Amino acid sequence: MTLSDAFDDTTTADTLLVTVQHDDDLYRDGREAIERLRRSDGVNDPDRFAFESSDLLFETFNPRTMALLETIADAAPESIRETARLVNRDVKNVHEELSELERLGVIRFETSERAKQPIFPYEEIVISLPFDHGGAYDITHTRS
Repeated sequence: MTLSDAFDDTTTADTLLVTVQHDDDLYRDGREAIERLRRSDGVNDPDRFAFESSDLLFETFNPRTMALLETIADAAPESIRETARLVNRDVKNVHEELSELERLGVIRFETSERAKQPIFPYEEIVISLPFDHGGAYDITHTRS
């Protein structure tokens, strides 16, 4: 089962799917999407971003980041400065964090006059953490 198959019934175009995936899994999913296009099946996968490790995922999607995204979604601040005020944080730090989220494709900025308005175009984030240990875990191990 591919990652896309696992979320076919639960995700929409307004969903960002965030996961941890190794390069070979990303390659396989990409090839399957190309094959579906060739068969004219269409590709209706949600927007997706994959990290190489859960540590990197949690460095990016930490409580501060989630508070920023929630504030942007709920309050639709018109600038980075207003966003920083709403979350009671330093403008420079918020700018750096939002710039990283833009680089990753999680948000985008719309420019009006001199302000950059952060836009979070999703209604939900679905985070998938696969626990594939490559068969290294001994299931016969019991607790005493």
